[in-house]
Amino acid sequence: MVILKPKFFMINSCSSTSIATLSVNRVCYYFHTSFCTLIECPKVDDQPIEVTESPHLPIWVKITQENETKSPIDDFVLPSVSYWIENYKKGDVKQHNDNDNKRENENDTTKKITKLLMKHFESAASVVQALNDSNVVPSQTLVAQMMKRFDNNWKSVYGVFIWAESCLGYKFPPDMYDLLVDCLGKSRKFDLMLQVVNQMVHIGEDYVTLNTMTRVIRRYAKAGLHELAVEVFRRIEQYGVKKDVLALNVLVDALAKEKNVERANDVFNEFKDEIPPNSHTFNSLIHGWSKARNVVTIQTVMEEMKKHGIDPDVVSYTSLIEAYCCEKDFRNVDHVLAEMQEKGCHPNIITYTIIMHARGKSKEIDEALRIYEKIKLAKCVLDASFYSSLIHILSKAGRLKDAREVFDEMPDQGVEHDTNTFNTMITSVCEHTQEEDALKLLHEMEKSGVKPNFDTYAPLLKMCLKLKRMKVLSFLLNHMLDNDVSIGLGTYSLLVRGLCKIRKLKHACLFLEDAVMRGIVPYDTMFKLLETELEKEGMMKEKKRIQELKLIRPTVAKYDF
Repeated sequence: MVILKPKFFMINSCSSTSIATLSVNRVCYYFHTSFCTLIECPKVDDQPIEVTESPHLPIWVKITQENETKSPIDDFVLPSVSYWIENYKKGDVKQHNDNDNKRENENDTTKKITKLLMKHFESAASVVQALNDSNVVPSQTLVAQMMKRFDNNWKSVYGVFIWAESCLGYKFPPDMYDLLVDCLGKSRKFDLMLQVVNQMVHIGEDYVTLNTMTRVIRRYAKAGLHELAVEVFRRIEQYGVKKDVLALNVLVDALAKEKNVERANDVFNEFKDEIPPNSHTFNSLIHGWSKARNVVTIQTVMEEMKKHGIDPDVVSYTSLIEAYCCEKDFRNVDHVLAEMQEKGCHPNIITYTIIMHARGKSKEIDEALRIYEKIKLAKCVLDASFYSSLIHILSKAGRLKDAREVFDEMPDQGVEHDTNTFNTMITSVCEHTQEEDALKLLHEMEKSGVKPNFDTYAPLLKMCLKLKRMKVLSFLLNHMLDNDVSIGLGTYSLLVRGLCKIRKLKHACLFLEDAVMRGIVPYDTMFKLLETELEKEGMMKEKKRIQELKLIRPTVAKYDF
């Protein structure tokens, strides 16, 4: 098989020929102005993949032109945003200085390395080899950007890191190593993650810090490996990090946030005599019990807090209020507010935002809006999170126009739009299927210099799938990558499920294949859904291929101390 250059996400169409002919193992990428790559992956059948390709025309364009089953809806782009989408990355809409040769060279290098890393690699070593052959001179800035852009692809990140250090001839600073540790933990390559930490120990005594071990503990906790997280804390001094209340708080907080507050409480009881807790320790436990809606235990923890000479603060009371809000027990919410006032512990904007959000969620819109009057009386300074909650409440109540007015008036009130407020507004218009407004908001976000994240794109992708806007979907996926939003399991899951809903099963197969080949471990439910839908359509050969993909998908490594 010939290995060609990559293009990002061939999703505008699939040939009417069966995947058995095209091979589900072929994933084409539609990426800016580069060409298409055919990746050589394990094949079960011996059928050749025959593709005639012009070096000047991406293969996804040819397939789009030749596809007889494609609907005009697939390529439709709203006229009001077509200029931005059609000319994206061509220099017409990007704000930059064309005379800045240095910046242009950096952009060219970034594009070149990004295009290279979009290929499928069998190992980090193969990534290093490809980068060595690229004749690119790395920089720390380039490496940091690639680590963020591909943080769901551990082979690419690890390969870039090794390659760059080898070329530059020196070790990166600790914060770069911390990024690598976090990426490996995110991909659940825990054995390799700890190898890197051990390597950091040997580089210098200042390399492994509490920040490093925080990433390790949180990644274990997030993966459900709670006992390993505890074991890391027990041995934390072996890495040159002090086992103090700051480290204890990291562990307690990580366990509590991952819905294992019982284990967090056990850890607290085990170490409280050795390591005196502080308010943060107690508040982490209180927050965990709040998420578990266990008001009785919250009150018990608050009593123990007092025994340690620490008075419950606004964070403590806010978590208690949140627990009552989850139960829609607003009478007790008012009682807690009154108790706070008696004790001279004044609610803050976070307290009021939680109450307002809960009222709105309970469809008590008038009560939710009355919170604003309380805030004015309390002289709390409004923040972006408050406005995001207010926008969400109004949108859910069907008052999208009012929500948009609130969003537009934020700068006049001295509160600038941030990622969260843009995300909330984009989600709101997407839920009302206002395609034009949603895309214009993304464009406004880009022009404002506000960085998007996965939550920015998720509602947009869902809306495009619902409307079958495949060309816009391709644009959004490119836009994600350009803004260093890594395309990971959440994105692949959204795409596979959405494509199944609109009966584009061949596209769904291609995306699932791509996820597996990038070392991402898809959910079992993704395989099951696709197998079920393929069987309904009588696509048994394609179903067989998906079952074979399940057998070759990566496994999750668990490090044993």
